[in-house]
Amino acid sequence: MFILITCAMLTLPLYPLLGTVTLWGLLPFLMLAVGGVWFALEKSYSDAAMGEELTIDSEQVHLRRVNPRGRGEQEWDCQSYWAQVHMHPTGGPVPHYVTLRGHGREVEIGAFLSEDERKALYGEIADALKTAAAPVADQPPAPH
Repeated sequence: MFILITCAMLTLPLYPLLGTVTLWGLLPFLMLAVGGVWFALEKSYSDAAMGEELTIDSEQVHLRRVNPRGRGEQEWDCQSYWAQVHMHPTGGPVPHYVTLRGHGREVEIGAFLSEDERKALYGEIADALKTAAAPVADQPPAPH
């Protein structure tokens, strides 16, 4: 619907040019503009389908990543005791690159987040891993 409204709004200034050669000169640029908006929206929708789900409990850490544009899913598991979170301030594909390491693998997490969100994510994961790896007697009681 948005593309239809955009196309209609772009054609309004062209009505006085109907029946002239100038219209045929401007028409390819109009089509290119509408095609560009359509392509950008489609890319945005497919990228929005991307996501990560991290589950941390006293036994296991599980990361499930849904890749954009139908590229499938990736999963990673590790025992909570051995899992480590690392932040790489430089040298990664993005500033403050966050990775999880364990079970012989290192996987990225949150690369699509902003820099401030990755910093916060690192702290939250580090706290959750400390809590999960703590002996059962040290853990706070579960809420009822």
